[in-house]
Amino acid sequence: MMPKKCFGYDAFRGGNILLEYDATIQLADDVVEPAAGLPHIAAGFIDLQVNGYDGVDYNSPDTPHEDIARSIRVQIAAGTTRLLPTVITGSREGMIGSLKNLYAAKRALREGVAMEGFHVEGPHIAAEEGPRGAHPVQHVRPPDVDEYRRWQEATDGLVKLVTLAPEWPEAPAYIEALVRDGVTVAIGHTAAQREHIQAAVSAGATLSTHLGNGAHSVLPRHPNYLWEQLAEDRLNADFIGDGIHIGQSFLKVAIRAKGVERSILVTDASAPAGAKPGRYMLGDQAVDLTEDDRVVLAGQTRLAGSALKMYRGVENLMKLAGLTLE
Repeated sequence: MMPKKCFGYDAFRGGNILLEYDATIQLADDVVEPAAGLPHIAAGFIDLQVNGYDGVDYNSPDTPHEDIARSIRVQIAAGTTRLLPTVITGSREGMIGSLKNLYAAKRALREGVAMEGFHVEGPHIAAEEGPRGAHPVQHVRPPDVDEYRRWQEATDGLVKLVTLAPEWPEAPAYIEALVRDGVTVAIGHTAAQREHIQAAVSAGATLSTHLGNGAHSVLPRHPNYLWEQLAEDRLNADFIGDGIHIGQSFLKVAIRAKGVERSILVTDASAPAGAKPGRYMLGDQAVDLTEDDRVVLAGQTRLAGSALKMYRGVENLMKLAGLTLE
């Protein structure tokens, strides 16, 4: 079979490029002749936080594998070729069941290669209103290394990212244990004081999860946990770039504070992403996709993930944060 060819503008390096490929890229060569109006070419997007997609909930132990496969194909069509399916706060049995189901799907499906690993967001988060976000309060609990080990046993060590609130007394030792295993630890859904954030970073935390969200609606001007994470140069930060979760001014200032090199775009997509407005599930909780593209807890205004497509997030960063495509 003759390889296929594709001409385009290299979105990262600039200049036109020729690709030849079949199952894999066989040739990438600069094109000397100028050509206008070519499509942009870039590597596939990587999404660190996907709770579900195309009506499919990753937070259920009973989600059929064929539905997971379809949801991955829809994400690939939107440019995301690698993702971390994300399991949020739930019962011990429910979280283990969801991870086992996702891992079995990864092994069984042709599309499973897109699941680079898994993100566990919670259950070791702040229990109070605001920072807890849409996570169910009855399942919030302290960091437990034994529970983390069970996650890894259920996935053959493929839990790659864990988000927790660092104000738990157990947090520093927990973070150190996970980092020793090569797991990335993120701060999120937190009401932490400066000393908690500093202790977490010293223990090995390197990321802030969807910074600007999972927070109180009203905070002291300073100090507060948003400023502390923005100012900490050892922390990368990810942002939900849907134009809904955080306002334009915060997004622009936050990316300036972190620098593009420490800023990461995520969707935080949940089951309604890529689907029609209506009611869906996020674990044990019903969520609604509204006509204006908000995902909220059913009958409420509290956000519960997003309906963001990654390529729209890239577009939004250019529009809202003033970034170039490069």
